[in-house]
Amino acid sequence: MTDVHSPVIRSKNMAAIKGKDTKPEMKIRKMLHAAGFRYRLHVKDLPGKPDLVLPKYKAVIFVHGCFWHMHDCDQFKLPKSNQEFWINKLSRNKKNDELHHAALLSAGWRVCTIWECALKGSNKLQLEEILTLLRSWLIKPKLNVELRGEES
Repeated sequence: MTDVHSPVIRSKNMAAIKGKDTKPEMKIRKMLHAAGFRYRLHVKDLPGKPDLVLPKYKAVIFVHGCFWHMHDCDQFKLPKSNQEFWINKLSRNKKNDELHHAALLSAGWRVCTIWECALKGSNKLQLEEILTLLRSWLIKPKLNVELRGEES
C-alpha cells in the first residue's frame, strides 16, 4: 500500500515524534513525584539516557513505546510499507536497549522498563498497581523489573 502522505509531509510528521516528555513518561513522573520519589531526568552520563534516574536507590527507569522498541504486545504493529527499513531501524533500537541495559547493570544500577502497553490499551495496568510495583522494586533490592500490560 502506498503512503497516504507525500515524502515531505511524512518527514515532517516523523520529525515531530518526541523522544522525551511523552505522555506515558509524564504519567510515571507525576505519579512517582506525588508519591514522594525524587529523580533526575534523561541523565546524559548514563548509557541510554534513562528517562528517570533515582540516585538514592541506584535505579533507573525507561518508559518505552511498544512500537519504537519492538515490544511483543498488541500495541506493536510493523508497518506494511518499507518493511526492510523499519525492521532494520527497530532492530537497532532493540539491540541498543539490550546494550544499555547490560552496561547499566554492570555499573551497579538497577533497571526498570515500563512499556507503553502497561499504561494504555485494553490490557493496561492501573496506576495504583504500577506505583505499588515500583515502590516495592525501589525499596527491596531487585536488579531489574519489567512492567507490561496484562495478558488477556
